[in-house]
Amino acid sequence: MKISTMLTYGTDPHEAADRVALLEAAGLDTVWVAEGYGYDSPTLMGYLAARTSRVEIGAAILNVYSRTPTMLASTAAGLDSVSGGRAVIGLGASNPKIVEGWHGMPFVRPTDRTRETVDIIRAALRREAVEYDGRSFGIPLPAGRGTGLGEPLKMMTEPLRASVPLYVAALGPRSVEGAAEYADGWLPFLYSPEGAAGVWGDALATGTARRSGDLAPLEVVAGGMVAIGDDVKGMLDLARPMLALYVGGMGARGKNFFNDLVRRYGYEAEAEEIQDLYLDGKKKEAEARVPLRLLEEVNLIGPASYVRERIDAFRESGVTNLQVTPVGDAPAEIVRRLKEWVA
Repeated sequence: MKISTMLTYGTDPHEAADRVALLEAAGLDTVWVAEGYGYDSPTLMGYLAARTSRVEIGAAILNVYSRTPTMLASTAAGLDSVSGGRAVIGLGASNPKIVEGWHGMPFVRPTDRTRETVDIIRAALRREAVEYDGRSFGIPLPAGRGTGLGEPLKMMTEPLRASVPLYVAALGPRSVEGAAEYADGWLPFLYSPEGAAGVWGDALATGTARRSGDLAPLEVVAGGMVAIGDDVKGMLDLARPMLALYVGGMGARGKNFFNDLVRRYGYEAEAEEIQDLYLDGKKKEAEARVPLRLLEEVNLIGPASYVRERIDAFRESGVTNLQVTPVGDAPAEIVRRLKEWVA
């Protein structure tokens, strides 16, 4: 099992690089860089590549609406080059709030668009002349939709690797099924080891049954906040604002993937109440309604023996890369201990 961490939106790049360098020395395997509608992640990923030597540098995520698939391939190749073969590209549909509100793109056919994006990126990285006729993309641009001068092109530069790992962020059954079939890795969110099989088990099994033998087994990246000690349970409250934001405010009523997920975990009434409060502007009240049991399921906070039990629970549920947010004054020491335990 690998250990990774996530850099959230708006992280100061210089502080982030210092932090990642310390965590790399402690044994960190992967750092993920988030991108919402603020700073882009490839810029920080390139800077981190220059400040580190071993850690994998992943995008989590680049949405499939704001960049063309061939541009994503160029980005993957560029990041892989400057990092010496350490790039990992996380892709996903994001959500209508960001795609339509920030990028001005219609949020249509997200599952098909993600699959087609992966197909095109892989072809481009193999330096094939890209020709694609899909539901979301036609490359070159079909006759009658442009000047007619487009022709199949292959990447001008030679990628360091002909296959950069492509991970897919997915929550819904159809998109999870697709990730299990064709992606190198899966990036779920608000992952509960106790609830995962009931929510995603069938989709993962169906997708895995169709998985090509040319692909390695699916990597699964999930985890949560980590604090180790006999008196740290109160730190679970630090996760309340984030859960309330995603369950309550990341989308609209009837169109919030994270709210749907929490309902499927068995928290139907709580999810509805959190969303109503959050959308009514009562954010603190929404945070207070986040169930303690849910906070415990999606995080690893408690005495050392308890945290080790939670690691085992994540591993046994299929997680291969434990994504952690160390809480406290010694994040490098937390990563060092986790690395020893997962080994």
